[in-house]
Amino acid sequence: MATVLETFGPQELHIPEEIAAKVVNANLCADEPAFFEALAWMRANRPIGWASLPGYDPIWIISRYADVVAVERRADVFLNMVDNPIFNPQADDAFLKEVNNGTCQVVAALTHMDNPDHKALRAIATPYFTPARVNKLEADVRAIARDTVAKLLAGPREIDFVKDFALEYPLRVIMSMFGVPDSDLPRMLKLTQEFFGFKDSEEQRDDLEITADMAARQFHRVIQDYYDYFTPMTRDRRANPRDDLMSVIANSEVDGEPISDFFANGYYITIATAGHDTTSSTTATGMKALCENPDQFARLKADPSLIPTFVDEAIRVAAPVRHFTRTAIEDAEVAGITIRKGQRLMLSYPSASRDEGMFPDGGAFDLARKPNRHLAFGSGPHMCLGQHLAKLEIRILYEELLPHLTAVRLTGAPRYIETNFVGGLKSLPVAFETN
Repeated sequence: MATVLETFGPQELHIPEEIAAKVVNANLCADEPAFFEALAWMRANRPIGWASLPGYDPIWIISRYADVVAVERRADVFLNMVDNPIFNPQADDAFLKEVNNGTCQVVAALTHMDNPDHKALRAIATPYFTPARVNKLEADVRAIARDTVAKLLAGPREIDFVKDFALEYPLRVIMSMFGVPDSDLPRMLKLTQEFFGFKDSEEQRDDLEITADMAARQFHRVIQDYYDYFTPMTRDRRANPRDDLMSVIANSEVDGEPISDFFANGYYITIATAGHDTTSSTTATGMKALCENPDQFARLKADPSLIPTFVDEAIRVAAPVRHFTRTAIEDAEVAGITIRKGQRLMLSYPSASRDEGMFPDGGAFDLARKPNRHLAFGSGPHMCLGQHLAKLEIRILYEELLPHLTAVRLTGAPRYIETNFVGGLKSLPVAFETN
């Protein structure tokens, strides 16, 4: 099958290797300007293009807004579980299949599921993440935000905004919802960074042998560490339920049967990782924009009512989930191009969220941008479950932080994590002045 797909035509739909590599290769993706330039080239020249790179399975890359939405909404044709919804090198997928009975689904994440499992499992936590339910968390979230800001103000005025500020806050929020004790937060932070940084040399574990499938080995090891941590907590929540999200998941049922440890652990990992890393990336992206645009910083200071639109713009520009893949289970057309049964598609959310057809001057940060129907949270039945919580967290944090700041500026070059999956800023040196 791979040989047939590698010789796929017509030639005019192929993406030049140097362009595709900047979108697919994790190391090259860390060069954000080159990454977005490659995506802009694709939107203009190969909005649906065929990529065939050494060491990777061939794949369609979907770069325009309307086409990403069209694929997302046809979840009955373009499935998640047929193949790995994360586009890895062939060596990584081969390892995952070897240790997991021929499938890449080593964690029962909602992003790896199709119906009926997806619908049944998603319904467990959906009531917990509705706007009305999330709004009830505001007082608790604000208390964490105030404490986080107080620690910042008590320290030096030159910091790495990611490592010294943005990472801690969303971790505390999501773990408080789980009922994880504060003493375990460093462990959870380390696992989260290793989970999404499995392709970044600075985040890779020292005890792993350097091999072609090293990234997959780390990913698998981190998941096992999460299981070791969460499984005893599941037992406790079943014996002694509490008023927390972990108890909701641990004591849930699917089709009249108690949820299995595999599905419960998958739920915890999904929420713990995605609910933390994506929010910290967006928080840092917002600060980077304020440092680079002093006029917008002044405007936001003068009119705090703009904070919600500022948050949406930070989410759009950050678009921390860089892709998911889908696999066609039958021949189907997308924008007039035939996708054959068995072919995979890589949906680029950062590209869709900068599509010039939807977002005038999409590469620029505009804190008052309206409308802002970005795709950073995805679309269709797989739209991010925690989107309302993420917006609430970032809004509250900036409501608490901005009144204390009189100026912000970069003191060094921002650095990005090496990944083609979920990531963003891993270092943002800034200096700030306060009242």
